[in-house]
Amino acid sequence: MHARHDARRTSANGRAAFLARFEREVDPDGRLDPEERRRRAEQARRAYFARLSLAAARARRAKSERRQGGDAA
Repeated sequence: MHARHDARRTSANGRAAFLARFEREVDPDGRLDPEERRRRAEQARRAYFARLSLAAARARRAKSERRQGGDAA
């Protein structure tokens, strides 16, 4: 499928739904100005990925320490 179709077009609906999640999170009642809601949603998205990255780094460190027998420097 991806060899014949542009991946950005085929995943556009999924990406839009994912980003809308953050808009609902920061403004569940829809009271904010659209520009402010977009700004806050972008910050919430960045925080989400920062937490994901931190969790991945911690998991890699723990895995490395287990392989080394807990003698990490």
